[in-house]
Amino acid sequence: MLKIRILTALIIFPVTVAAVFLAPPWLFRLVIAVVLLMGCWEYRRLADLSPTAGLALVSAQFLVFALLSWFWPQAGGYALPALGAGCLTWLLMFSRLAFYQEGKKPDAAFRRLGFLCGLSALSFCFFSLAWLQEQANGPFVVFLLLLIIWASDVGAYFSGKRFGHRKLAPMISPKKTWEGVAGGVVLAGLAAYLWSYTIAGLEITPVQLAGLSVLTSLTSVCGDLFISLQKRTMGMKDTGTLFPGHGGVLDRYDSLVSGAPFFALAWLVFVT
Repeated sequence: MLKIRILTALIIFPVTVAAVFLAPPWLFRLVIAVVLLMGCWEYRRLADLSPTAGLALVSAQFLVFALLSWFWPQAGGYALPALGAGCLTWLLMFSRLAFYQEGKKPDAAFRRLGFLCGLSALSFCFFSLAWLQEQANGPFVVFLLLLIIWASDVGAYFSGKRFGHRKLAPMISPKKTWEGVAGGVVLAGLAAYLWSYTIAGLEITPVQLAGLSVLTSLTSVCGDLFISLQKRTMGMKDTGTLFPGHGGVLDRYDSLVSGAPFFALAWLVFVT
């Protein structure tokens, strides 16, 4: 399984790099819209939506992406309220982690809340990535975000296997540990430092970079747990099968979906 995961990652990586560094803004927005729409298609199962409600969710998500793309010059000017709303929404969504009840079956409230959470999470992720890509050195900033997410995942995996003892959220994701979270934060900070100062040459202070890395790493973990909560409630192992060894779009990009708004807001407030 590990070999398949690595092989898939080796395919995903150059495609991602090409989208970030070679695509013009309009094409970059189109690519992330397509990827997130595939995630939306997966999410309808995580929210236990009926075929009609699932189609309504995907249609609404498509409409949001289309409107944001069409009116992007105007929409991008509302970054502060949009990103602030995205982070606040995610904080409310994170609160659901504390109220998870093992064995509880999905009900009408779960489906309604799931519909709103899915639409909000994917919409704010799209806005965050699109806005970051158009900042000074935008592709390098977007790649910094991705690097923090990837390094956090890798650091958490290996440090958790080697040192993990104290469970983070045993009922939601039994394999995650506090030691893994700590290892992920450390590796994310190291990767961010090397990228920002030795390759990208970004104008950001060490204190700003450290805060950005810690905030993004921690919120990415919470996003991962949120998707795990949905999967565990529905009795699902993976959200899809698009990426062999990784699962679906939301299995691979759940951390990015939650981390992106916090990274973007912090970049807007403390760096630009």
